[in-house]
Amino acid sequence: MKKNIAIFASGSGTNAENIIRYFKENDLVRVSLVLSNKSDAPVLIRAQGLQVPVAVFSKDAWQTGKDILTLLRHHQIDFIVLAGFLLRVPEVLLHAYPNKIINIHPALLPNYGGKGMYGDRVHEAVVAAGEKQSGITIHYINEHYDEGSIIFQAQCEVLPQDSPTEVAQKVHALEYKYYPHVIEEVLLR
Repeated sequence: MKKNIAIFASGSGTNAENIIRYFKENDLVRVSLVLSNKSDAPVLIRAQGLQVPVAVFSKDAWQTGKDILTLLRHHQIDFIVLAGFLLRVPEVLLHAYPNKIINIHPALLPNYGGKGMYGDRVHEAVVAAGEKQSGITIHYINEHYDEGSIIFQAQCEVLPQDSPTEVAQKVHALEYKYYPHVIEEVLLR
């Protein structure tokens, strides 16, 4: 029986698109829904272009979580993937999907994680600190930002002359390479 994934995203959606394409012809897993808290998020256009249903929710709907949970159940969602999604997951979803919500963070947690540490802010902090490595962390979600159990990490070298943009490019390459594979491994265990 196919496993149904919902992707939550707030931004451009390149990771979401990569995941959708990866599972497009898969017999066991499919992306069945993309949700966003922003009605103008480019991820919605990307998903619709790939024939994946989309939904936008309000801040109030997110905080209570009940309507979102109803929508997830309607689409028979088995697993939730966060891909560039910046809001803390409400308790009602954490309880409804225990160990079935994962996130990707653009650094090697526990470093450079927590509230406010996302996207370019992470890469700027990595370069400012003179780090020699960065990477990605794929982890389960809990009630705290970036503190859930780590599933997978991959590293890339940070050269002394690298700008935050160059670090971001290296990290994005890791995201595109590994995130779909790790999702599949976790789902098919």
